[in-house]
Amino acid sequence: MLPVLYVLRHGETEWNVQSRLQGWQDSPLTAKGRAQAARQRDILRTALSGDEDWVTSPLGRAVHTAQIAGGGDQIAQDARLREIDMGAWTGLSTAEIAQERPDLEGFARYSAIPSGETLEDVIRRVEAFLADCTGAGGGPIVVITHGITSRILRCLATGQPADRFLQIGGGQGVVYRIEGDVQNLLS
Repeated sequence: MLPVLYVLRHGETEWNVQSRLQGWQDSPLTAKGRAQAARQRDILRTALSGDEDWVTSPLGRAVHTAQIAGGGDQIAQDARLREIDMGAWTGLSTAEIAQERPDLEGFARYSAIPSGETLEDVIRRVEAFLADCTGAGGGPIVVITHGITSRILRCLATGQPADRFLQIGGGQGVVYRIEGDVQNLLS
């Protein structure tokens, strides 16, 4: 059984503002992104008791968010929490991709990334991460990750099919608490 999970998406980045796909690349948090991470810190202060572990994607935008949100120096990094690799689409805007491939919308877009990862690749690495969480010390785990990865993680942790990731909700500056198969948005 999984411990209680607190799942955060990194704060807004410069490329988020431009609707550019980052994948495994990075762009810095904006002032709004840093404020979103501070909001997550405020939410977590009321939810956490100090016995939790912190683990983040190694990508800079997630690490920076974790530091602001309160992880301090005790933040482990796990490459399985990286965003989906956007391959040849890295740096392109969603409008540019839509122009190049008007046949792809929603879920289909993430199944056709040229020279990138597949959703199945992301699902496998998130499943492996969650399997390791079941053997953790038993206290809550704060997880800082990315848009697609967060959604897939929350689907799997709550027993939903991973292909429902577009319906599970998302957002920056929020915290999802997962206990058992129940997800709650904390605010």
